[in-house]
Amino acid sequence: MTKKHSKHTNLVRRDNDIYAPNEIAILGAKCDIISDIVSKVAKKLSNHKLAYFDASHAKDLAKNKLSEYVFHHEGNLQITTSGTINKYQQRLDFAQFDYVFINGNHYQGAKQILILDEAKEASVLKRLDQLDNIQFIIKLNSETEFFDFLVEKYPNIKNKRCYPLNDIDAISNHINNLIQEKIAPVKGLVLVGGKSTRMGSDKSELNYSGKPQKEVAKELLEEHNLKTFYSVQKADNDYEIADKFLNLGPFGGICSAFQKDPNSAWFVLATDVPFVNNEIIQLVLKHRNPSKVATAIKGKNKEFVEPLITIYEPKSYPILLQYLAQGYSCPRKMLINSDVEIVEIEDDFIRNINTPEEFRAAKEEISS
Repeated sequence: MTKKHSKHTNLVRRDNDIYAPNEIAILGAKCDIISDIVSKVAKKLSNHKLAYFDASHAKDLAKNKLSEYVFHHEGNLQITTSGTINKYQQRLDFAQFDYVFINGNHYQGAKQILILDEAKEASVLKRLDQLDNIQFIIKLNSETEFFDFLVEKYPNIKNKRCYPLNDIDAISNHINNLIQEKIAPVKGLVLVGGKSTRMGSDKSELNYSGKPQKEVAKELLEEHNLKTFYSVQKADNDYEIADKFLNLGPFGGICSAFQKDPNSAWFVLATDVPFVNNEIIQLVLKHRNPSKVATAIKGKNKEFVEPLITIYEPKSYPILLQYLAQGYSCPRKMLINSDVEIVEIEDDFIRNINTPEEFRAAKEEISS
């Protein structure tokens, strides 16, 4: 059998919906009813990063000659520019959001909420084939019956969970559960194979407490049920990830892990921080915030976070690549300028050991 020729490298892709990593279209009622539901739910779920994807209803709109970006000092941004709907661009635009609501009267969504409104029966019929993944039903009136064509097309539709329009708490809870279902699992990544110029030998092989530090770091992560890999220059087995972003240090190792699995969060741990213990790992996992780009450790008296004791969420991958495109390969720079959950601890726990003198002192301290 002739092997089919593949023109492009077969990369693992992020588990996206049509326009976003996690989306739901709301359809079957007037647009103002849909936007009102989204607004009320957003207030209930304010701990998540949410977006609303809608169509403009303006008529005779002139094409923008100038793109405007208006920033407010409290963080709001209003953008007026020109563009067309492109699912690849939208996935980049929406990559940072936990959930994107779509006005299903205009655009299709991978998941749907159907509003039953007798006045919009014709509109629902028009979009009948798009209702292939209904999560639940909202009724404008309790007396509203399911349209015959809905029952004919989807015989089990009457078994779907149904909420009255005014039960925003129940609707919000259901959507919150949908968000939780798609939170990425966490895997571990131990960074080894660095140049260790100041130490004069591979820091990952240093023995502080009876075994190489890379094994200690891996076991620390595995004790918390994290499937853990070594980040190496060249992989020789299944628990090693070869560096595909060459000569970029830890930045390249993190990006290589995301290239292998962009649908997991990665708990990155260096081998030159031997005072990190089980309690520190547990603390980071406890405070993990998947709505942020990352969850990072910071010493109480330090100015910046420690990028190599950090959980990087899948949404951090496109940001890292954007920094790389600008000529930056420092993960700390990305974290400093992004929305990050910070966990503060005593500085002593995150001391970097970089020289033979520091190694001997640390070994003696750990042994005692």
